[in-house]
Amino acid sequence: MKNFSPLILCELILIVFSTFNINAQETFTRKDSLHGSLRFERTCYDVLRYDLNIKINPEEKSITGCNEISFKVVENTSKIQLDLFENMHIDSIVLNAVKLKYKREFNAVFIDFETPLAKNSQQKITFYYSGNPNIATNPPWGAGGFVYKKDSNGKDWIGVAVQGTGASLWYPCKDSQTDEPDLGTTIKVAVPNGLMNVSNGRFMGSDDLKNGYTRWDWEVKNPINNYDITINVGDYVHFGENYKGLDLDYYVLRENETKARIQFEQVKPMMDCFQSKFGAYPFFEDGFKLVETSFLGMENQSAVSYGNKYLSGYAGTDLSQSGVGLLFDYIIIHESAHEWFGNSITSKDIADMWIHEAFGMYAESVFIECNYGFEKALLYVNGNQHNIRYDKPIIGQYGVNYKGTYDMYYKGALMLNTIRSVIDNDEKWYAMLSKFSNTFRHKIIDTKTVVDFFNQESGINLTPIFDQYLRYIDIPVFEYRIRKKRLEFRWKTDIVNFSMPLDINIKGKKIRLHPTSAWQKWNGKIVKSKEVEIPIDHFFIKVNVL
Repeated sequence: MKNFSPLILCELILIVFSTFNINAQETFTRKDSLHGSLRFERTCYDVLRYDLNIKINPEEKSITGCNEISFKVVENTSKIQLDLFENMHIDSIVLNAVKLKYKREFNAVFIDFETPLAKNSQQKITFYYSGNPNIATNPPWGAGGFVYKKDSNGKDWIGVAVQGTGASLWYPCKDSQTDEPDLGTTIKVAVPNGLMNVSNGRFMGSDDLKNGYTRWDWEVKNPINNYDITINVGDYVHFGENYKGLDLDYYVLRENETKARIQFEQVKPMMDCFQSKFGAYPFFEDGFKLVETSFLGMENQSAVSYGNKYLSGYAGTDLSQSGVGLLFDYIIIHESAHEWFGNSITSKDIADMWIHEAFGMYAESVFIECNYGFEKALLYVNGNQHNIRYDKPIIGQYGVNYKGTYDMYYKGALMLNTIRSVIDNDEKWYAMLSKFSNTFRHKIIDTKTVVDFFNQESGINLTPIFDQYLRYIDIPVFEYRIRKKRLEFRWKTDIVNFSMPLDINIKGKKIRLHPTSAWQKWNGKIVKSKEVEIPIDHFFIKVNVL
């Protein structure tokens, strides 16, 4: 048997214990813990800025370069943890022209400082590295990595998708969603002449390096998620406009400019809708871009990846099977919604990624409501019920870089639609969404923060509702029966003492009930069960007639 240090042993015990309670069939390793946990070597410093400067060689599928990492020391320390995938080579790590010592453990890099770093001091290290980053499998859903394709003219077309897998797959960083560079980021990428790189933020110019490569420089003013930092290499053309004070820029393959100019007109009504419902676009300083990619899409902040092939719906199909899903381009609307939910408001741990995806998916129905009316929005959000897997809880395992089920999309959106119906005041609902977006603008939060906010703003204890939908596989079951011409009803749920208001129709009249886990009676008289109608398009529930 191996000898473990007390710290490592505690981590292993916590992982096994947490796994047993949350999802017994999942097992986690120290590698997962190093990626997902908040060790002292991570919390002892705060990233201020990334300055990334790399060269991409498409023929070798390799990158070389460095990342200057500026940070503030939060606690006195002689060691910090950065992250870079173990298949990537560390050339050197330098502080004040002195090479630092380091040790690697899986994808974690522990850097030692001979002179301890003092609390509140600001430091800058330069991390030189090189190698062949992993190639993505089935981007953007499978294992993340680089995506190497050719356009129709045989020119290189390169992208990257690493959400969930980790940004340290291709550049050194503190690979945790808990820390974003507060003072901005620069992304300088050299690519072979004849190609362009498009990254996040504003274009700062290009420089012919006189060696067959041109470097393209971009700067982000706002904090940014690690996984959102991106590269897009191709034979791009650019067009755009200033719309109501916001710069809209589009980078598409040369052969697709005509189609893009038509398809991307959807951005303007989308911006009108989302800004009216969720507040001002969160990254005005960096502008908004759509960048054509060879994979379906990704919410890269201020440089949204677009690969929907200029089709309506989801690659030409209607996920909701309602007909409504073909009224808009799914990737434009969904991925752009993440600018508010996911990029501006970010979950601390990917276990809480529902904060990104449930709100992002719900935003699609908001766009439909803005442009086509509430009834079509209801058709769309409810039409997606058939996509729910009911396989695992929406919330994943904390501290091991493990997200929950994909039901965070559809089930999560239907949960929000249900909470809207519980509140039963659309003006109040949208005021709450706007306040939520603005209160936590550029903030990193968790599930408790979200639930506490909606409890406070609604004046309703929504905690049991959030818990049932997020922490359990099943949704609430409304059970009712007719006994002696009286309606008797209750909720059947995993949550003990569950309560949630429910609107039903009795003889065509809307009645609001307040069911709990205990049987209750409605005082009115009912002769036949068909006089009771449960409109489940407003409340995502199951109904059981006893």
